[in-house]
Amino acid sequence: MKVGVLTGGGDCPGLNPVIRAVVRTGVREGWQILGIKNGWKGLVQNETQILDLSTVSGILHRGGTILGTSRTNPYKDPEALRSAKENFAKMGLDALIAIGGEDTLGVASRLHKDGFKVVGVPKTIDNDLSGTDFTFGFDTAVNIAMEAIDRLHSTAESHRRIIVVEVMGRHAGWIALHSGIAGGADLILIPEVPIKMKEVVEVIKKRADRGKNFSIIVVAEGSKFDGNEVTLEKKLDDFGHVRLGGVGELLAKKIEEMTGFETRVTVLGHIQRGGSASAFDRMLGTRFGSEAVGLVKKGLFGQMVALKGNTIVPIPIAEAILKLKTVDAAFYDMAKTFFG
Repeated sequence: MKVGVLTGGGDCPGLNPVIRAVVRTGVREGWQILGIKNGWKGLVQNETQILDLSTVSGILHRGGTILGTSRTNPYKDPEALRSAKENFAKMGLDALIAIGGEDTLGVASRLHKDGFKVVGVPKTIDNDLSGTDFTFGFDTAVNIAMEAIDRLHSTAESHRRIIVVEVMGRHAGWIALHSGIAGGADLILIPEVPIKMKEVVEVIKKRADRGKNFSIIVVAEGSKFDGNEVTLEKKLDDFGHVRLGGVGELLAKKIEEMTGFETRVTVLGHIQRGGSASAFDRMLGTRFGSEAVGLVKKGLFGQMVALKGNTIVPIPIAEAILKLKTVDAAFYDMAKTFFG
C-alpha cells in the first residue's frame, strides 16, 4: 500500500512527531509512505519525497514540519483542483493522511466527498477544532505564553506599568484564557467577548486603589473593538482570512489615554508556535499519527482522529469542521474570578 501524508496551514509544535509516527507505523505494516511537500500545494504541483525510517530519524524534538506547509486551497482554482486530483492518481496513492486545521481538513473533507480516500489529523495551536478535547501544539503555545507572562510581571511591577500581552487566537480565546490564568494575568480578553474599554479601565483603577499600580492584560489577536477584528491588511488568503494584528497596540493606546498609566505591548506572535513541542504535544502527536494509520488500515476514510478523555477515537472530518470550538460563557465567567 502507498500512503501519502501532508501538513497544511500554519506550522505548530508536534507536526514532526505526527509525521514520524505515520512513517514508523506505516513501515511496520509494510507500506510505502510518500511525503507531499508544502501542503495542498505539493499535491497540485506534484512535489513529493519518499519517507522512510532514516528520513524521520531524529525529528521528534524538532519544531515545524520537515514536509513544509502552505495555505493553498485547491478548491479556489478549478485548474489547481484538476491537477491535485490527477496527481493523486499519478502518485499511485491508495490513501492520503492530511494533517491540519479547519482549512486543511475542509479540503480533505471535500476530496473525500469527491471519491478520494482521505483521513485527517487535527492540528491547531488555537485548540478550536470541534470533536477533539485537545489538538497538539496548544499545550506548547500555552506554556510559552505563560512563561512570557511570568517574566513580564517583574518588569511591569518594577516600572509601575500596564503591560499588554498579545497572544494567538483568531476566533477562540483558549490560549489567552489558559496562559492568562496560569500566568496570573489581571485581565484576559478573548474573541468571544467584545472588548469594553469601560470594564478594562475599571479593573486597572480598582487595582490602583488597592496599591497595585501595575497590571498584566492578556489579549487574543482576534479580540474585537466595536464588533470588528483589528487587521494589518485587508488582503485575504486562499481561505478568505485576513491577516490579524495590532489589537495589542490599539488596546495599549486606549488604556494610556483613559487611565494615564504608562502602557507597553508585547506581541508574542510566531514565538508561540516555533521550536520544540512539549512532552504532552509530542505524545499526542505520536498517538494521532499512529491512529491515523489505523484508520487507513480499517478503511475508515473521511474520518479524523480525535482525543476524547484519554482515548483516541475516529470522528467524521465533516463533523469536526462544522463549527469552531470556542470558549463557553461559563468558563470565561470562572476566569473573571481572577481578574483585577
